[in-house]
Amino acid sequence: MADGGELQEAWSGELFPARPVAKTKPHYLGHRDRLRDRTRAGGFSGLPDYEFLELYLFRTIPRGDVKPLAKALLARFGSLPGVLGASLDELKTVGGVGDAVALDLKLLQEAALRVGKAAVVKRTVISSSSALSAYVRTALAHEPREQFRVLFLDKKNQLIADEVMNHGTVDHAPVYPREVMRRALELSASALILVHNHPSGDPTPSGADVQMTREIVEAGRSLRIAIHDHLVVGRDGVASFKALGLF
Repeated sequence: MADGGELQEAWSGELFPARPVAKTKPHYLGHRDRLRDRTRAGGFSGLPDYEFLELYLFRTIPRGDVKPLAKALLARFGSLPGVLGASLDELKTVGGVGDAVALDLKLLQEAALRVGKAAVVKRTVISSSSALSAYVRTALAHEPREQFRVLFLDKKNQLIADEVMNHGTVDHAPVYPREVMRRALELSASALILVHNHPSGDPTPSGADVQMTREIVEAGRSLRIAIHDHLVVGRDGVASFKALGLF
């Protein structure tokens, strides 16, 4: 008769061998292929922003689960345009975002800007208001600092150049009418469209905006350079001085 030690050995070993513990596979295995297949079948329009970001990040981060990173970016910056509008340094404040990810996200914004610009180049800018509005929103709606830009137009009101004339603080970008006119003369521009952003999100023109616009209009009048409009861009939309009757 087996003693207690032998019984314990038989119980724990030979008579009742331990079952192998099944290893749980990471939940994200196969997710990339499933997301790609779903996108091929249904297109991009039905994708939520975090899945769109996931697809893009697959190329920069070849392995692992990028869904948490996509969601973290959207939580930090509020929206997909907010993510793309963030600076390189701001993007890198999000855990998991290094130089390569930040640069690739800015590359995506630059692609969107160039596509938008193509819609207004070689066309009569003032008759392409929807394309122009979309372009300036892509460029400025999520800029964290005020930025003053000028669209320089030729005699046919086609775009010669879109240039940043000044960067400022969160609520002010100093503008010098003489510098705007000097550059207009250098480019042989016949007309201008002024553009700046309100980082607060509200595009409503301020009293300072109105006064500055009047000074530029007056400076252009003596040089026969017309100011067609002044667009103020915010996350909530685009305000047109012309549409508001401020010209």
